Amino acid sequence: MAKISAKDLVAQANREVETLSAEEALARLGQPDTVLVDVREGEELAKTGRIAGAVHVPRGFLEFQADPASPTHRAELGGGKRLMLYCGSGNRSALAAKSLDDMGLGPVAHVAGGFPALAKAGATVEPA
Repeated sequence: MAKISAKDLVAQANREVETLSAEEALARLGQPDTVLVDVREGEELAKTGRIAGAVHVPRGFLEFQADPASPTHRAELGGGKRLMLYCGSGNRSALAAKSLDDMGLGPVAHVAGGFPALAKAGATVEPA
């Protein structure tokens, strides 16, 4: 039986979903049809804060909270809004973006370099 590594899964996701630079994501931030989604764990947010205006949905809950048919659906993730996902490095957000794309949700993209790249590009960081 063939196996695929996590690195291979991330590479595949990056080939299949839109990847934005931190600067591109920041230029789109604040547009009414766009939602920035932080898929990191709560402990990560507690340590580093989050990008101002981002919606926090931990990676483990994302598909459920993005699915309009789910009882835990979050309205801010629906309505055809453009979802821009970020994590701590860009790997989890790539996998998450591919998953949402596979579900037919979106448009969806992820931010290369994740939180550190956004902060370095000048994003406002607020306490979690």
